Amino acid sequence: MINYDVIVIGGGLTGSALSYELSQKKLKVLLIEKDPVLNNATIYSYGGISYWGGTSNLTNQLCQEGINIHRNLEEELSANTEFREIDLLFTIDIDQNPQETLEDYKHFFIQPQLLDIDESLALEPLLNKNNITGCLRFSQGHVNPQKTILAYQKSLENNGGNVVQETVISLTQKEDKIIGIKTNNKNYFTNEVIICAGAFSRQILQDLGLNLPIYFTHAQLFKTPPSDIKLRTLVMPATTKRFEMEKQATSLEIESIWQTSNNFIQNDVLEAGAIQFLDGSFCLGQISQIITNIGAPVPKNTSERRIREAIAKTLPSLANIEGTWHNCQIAFSQGMPFQVGKIKKIEGLSIFSGFTSPFVFVPPLAKHFAHYLTENSDPIIESLPSL
Repeated sequence: MINYDVIVIGGGLTGSALSYELSQKKLKVLLIEKDPVLNNATIYSYGGISYWGGTSNLTNQLCQEGINIHRNLEEELSANTEFREIDLLFTIDIDQNPQETLEDYKHFFIQPQLLDIDESLALEPLLNKNNITGCLRFSQGHVNPQKTILAYQKSLENNGGNVVQETVISLTQKEDKIIGIKTNNKNYFTNEVIICAGAFSRQILQDLGLNLPIYFTHAQLFKTPPSDIKLRTLVMPATTKRFEMEKQATSLEIESIWQTSNNFIQNDVLEAGAIQFLDGSFCLGQISQIITNIGAPVPKNTSERRIREAIAKTLPSLANIEGTWHNCQIAFSQGMPFQVGKIKKIEGLSIFSGFTSPFVFVPPLAKHFAHYLTENSDPIIESLPSL
């Protein structure tokens, strides 16, 4: 019998950050991850810290806490996360009206700067001036996703926590209380299980008869080896289509699509974006698709061709760069940019998943939730909707 104070399922950013914060509270923590080599949505992300993205007093406070944590995280963890401040450019297509596009971003607490073509090219010379009418500029933070995860996990282990690579087969339940987990190798017991499994959180919850508003998209992108081409900014299209798609996919009218698993594409959005990491490698993407089967096959050649064609219109010098195609599943929520809290129906079970903009929201919420679980009080956590 192996006992822990807390077991965290999922070794991406959410699970790694929360496990570390729990270990800071002197709890005995087990972080369990199914893949021996990191292979999750965090690893295939851009690593952007969108601290401009607050739309309410709560999310604005978390955004400010998030960027402040990242600015000091390398010192706290004694590790290099490759944190930097960078310009985020939302490109405005030739057929978009700049002023109307600007209005789409007026609901954020921090407002973007509207740039004309010359101002945009001064910040990012790789942009195709013939295909844009300008850009919206935000100040953005940025980290290396993999190095950030590993930094959190190393500090967790330094605090006495354990990280294991095993597949969770089931949660062990006694009446209405979760008392542990069963993996392909062992049984582990605990006072609290926290689900941080991203898109796979939905499946774990459904196996327990729970239906929380956590959903997922299939995202396709490709990553490249280091290149001599230099991209100065993080480039994304100025579009809200993906958020509109997610909102539509969780509306009451079509909620029933999530009750059955199939390979049918309910919706599809292509966003031509690019980020270059400090080693010179790129992440280019992405296509986001609503497919309710989490293991649905996705045609590699078709999606890579679509991404490259879209990149060619905005950043032509990157369109044909060598790279490896990837498909991953990305969680999102309904109503809130995250689902955090204890699940009332089952004692000993919590959720910390469904994050939009995880690099800004996860670090502060991990601190708040760890405080809540140890002190049974935290004003931020207590203000969130009950689960």
